[in-house]
Amino acid sequence: MRFPERCFQDTRHKRVWEEDEVANTPQEADLKRLHAVAYGLVQGVNFRAYTVRRAHSLGLKGWVRNRADGAVEVVAEGPPKALESLLSFLHDGPPSARVTEVEAKWEPATGEFNEFRVRY
Repeated sequence: MRFPERCFQDTRHKRVWEEDEVANTPQEADLKRLHAVAYGLVQGVNFRAYTVRRAHSLGLKGWVRNRADGAVEVVAEGPPKALESLLSFLHDGPPSARVTEVEAKWEPATGEFNEFRVRY
């Protein structure tokens, strides 16, 4: 009997999927939360739109919003490597932005978000 390449046959002749097939789905315990605030010329330069686009491409969930003090605040949940990539983006921002500082705080994920969006 022949099985697809992504599985193997155990001693009882049952079909068993390789571990990496399941490992692509992050478990809740593997998720973290990033709470960041970007300062500088970060409003009026499409910072939120670029952040949403980047978060979607990384598979993150959460929100981004403008603050009254001129900063942009981001709360995102997902795998740590994806969050680190988002944090790296926040330090640069979109082409028109001039980021002077980013405060970042790491927290446990709550799982409260279904998507990443702009919050008003």
